[in-house]
Formats: sequence, C-alpha cells, structure tokens
Amino acid sequence: MGRTPSSFRKIDKSLSHSDISHMLSLRDPLANRRLLDAAYWAKSRTLGRTVFLRGLIEISNVCRRNCFYCGIRRDNASVKRYQLTQDQILDAARLAHASGFGSIVLQGGERKDAAFVDFIARTLTRIRQETDRQLGITLSLGEQSADTYGTWFRHGADRYLLRLETTNPDLFRNFHPDDQIYADRLECLAHLRRIGYQVGTGVMIGLPGQTPDDLADDILFFKEHDIDMVGMGPFIPHPDTVHAPLIAGFDRRRQLQLSLRMIALTRLVLPDVNIAATTALQALDPEGRELGLKAGANVVMPNLTDAAHRGDYLLYPGKPQLDEASPAGQADLRETIGMLGEQIGFGLRGDPLHFSRRLRSGRA
Repeated sequence: MGRTPSSFRKIDKSLSHSDISHMLSLRDPLANRRLLDAAYWAKSRTLGRTVFLRGLIEISNVCRRNCFYCGIRRDNASVKRYQLTQDQILDAARLAHASGFGSIVLQGGERKDAAFVDFIARTLTRIRQETDRQLGITLSLGEQSADTYGTWFRHGADRYLLRLETTNPDLFRNFHPDDQIYADRLECLAHLRRIGYQVGTGVMIGLPGQTPDDLADDILFFKEHDIDMVGMGPFIPHPDTVHAPLIAGFDRRRQLQLSLRMIALTRLVLPDVNIAATTALQALDPEGRELGLKAGANVVMPNLTDAAHRGDYLLYPGKPQLDEASPAGQADLRETIGMLGEQIGFGLRGDPLHFSRRLRSGRA
C-alpha cells in the first residue's frame, strides 16, 4: 500500500474543526498533494483498492420542489419533463445485473403523491424478483414521510441518499424556498436510520457565501450523525436559475480542487464510509471522477439512464453524456480504473464497512 506522508500519518479521526478548515484553504500545491495522497492511503488501508459500481437510473425529472440552484426545479419551464416506465427502469436494472454491477441507484425529482409512492414500491419488488435479490438498491427521491420510507424499505430498498446540501441553516435558507425547512431534512435522516437503511447524505461544495468553517462543519456533521455514505459535489451555476449571473466568473479549477480536498478530508475523518466520486466532478474536468478516486473516494455511478432522457436530467450544466452501459463503455471504465491501481468490484454490493460496524456496535 505504500507509506502515508509523515506529516499526515496520525491525523485521521483526530482532526479538529480548525485543522479541517485550515486544510480546506490550502494553496500550496505540495501540501495539497500530500493531503490527497494521505487520504488515498487511508482509503486503501481501510477499504482496499476496490471501486464499487452504482448503476445510476434517473427515473424522472418531475419535481415538486423549487430549489434555487437546481436545473430541474419545478418552475423551470424550459425542462422537458419525463417519467420512466416501470419496464424502462427494469430494463436498466437487468442491464446492471447482467453487467456485474453490484448495486443500482434510483434517482429522481421529489414527489409524495400516493401513485408515485406505490409505483416505487411495485418497481422495487419487481427489481428484487427479476435480479434474484442480488442487486443493492439505493433510492434518492427526496424528503418523504416515515411511512413512505418504511414502505420502500420493506419492498427492497437498502440505502437512501438524502443530501442536506449544507449543514449551515442560514445557507440552507438562502438556497431553498420557504417551504423547505432544514429541521425537516434532519428529521428525515433520523427516520431513515431508525428504519434500518444505510444512510447517505452530502453537501454542495463552493456555494456562494460558504466558508471553510462551513465545510468543516459539514464533515463533522457526517461524523457526529454516524453517516454511512457521503455524496458530495461542486456547486455549478445553472443558466436557468437565479445563479446564472455567476457563470461568467465561475472558477472551475478552484471548485475542483476544493471538492477534492473535501473528499480527502472526509476520508481522513471517516475512513470506513463509502464516498462517491460524483459525475459533477467530470463536469469540471474530464478526469474529475478519477481524481476523486485518487483523493479517497471508492464509489462511481455509471449512468444507465436511457439515452433518450439522459439529457433531460440536468441538475447542473456540462453534465457528461458518457455511454457506460455499453460493452465498450464498460471496457473503457474498467481500463480507466485499472490504470489508477484500482479494481472494480464486479458482482459486489459494496455495502459500507461503517454500516456493518455500527450494527455490530449497537448504534443502529
């Protein structure tokens, strides 16, 4: 595995708030490189050099919310709305299973109507039946009631990703309408944990007005709330939102480097959680996802959404439109990850080590 740089050898879980804030502000290239290397060493030491696949299926861009930063927000009239059929979702799930993906993610805009809740429950049942219950299933469908989360869990969902976007309540209010309340998001995370899900959350990195102290708070929130999975991505201004004026001065490199430091520091503080190298990193740099893996991430999410709809699910501009569902796309992915010194965990669900540890310790 190699040796971790001497100056970072003993920081891991002992990092203080001020330590994290300071390292998020690093400007020296050598110090930055040493931080990323230390995080990769910590990941390799704790979790090995296996990258887990989550086949991403973007089931719908219909959303009842109007988040100020989001490209599929309710009031964006330029979006072509769609909803995949159950058969279309099942086709993608079967493809994931046949291709050796251990898990899938069903992601979509937030809906709470009874028809949608039932649709997801029935779809989960069919995925379980048609893939011999071998696929891990993550849902990312926003805030729901405890009853809905429980229904979906009983029908086969294993994991749930509900991003906070920021743990600073004031920042949260700046980026969400009045009908979205920070305390409600926290309550949903508590419901998910109590029901038995592997619980995931995450934040946007580089929000206007966000400070290194805010981001340090985010990382310590993940630790204090015993989060199993972390999905973070850079803030990228969307032309169909109130942040369109920020596009002209948007510093892609700064956002990328800050995002990589966030991944690295999260890994050092939480060595046994799953951390995704998100697609948004690729919107900043063609090799952004690979850089995320080298900074300590251990999950990638190839997009399995039907090509006819993939361009309609644009939370942010510049989203890559790679076809990683095809044999050629999968071969390229395997080669790219292999060149990093990692291997893909084909056929492995990739449940977070942190989740099994907290179950054994009675912290469920």
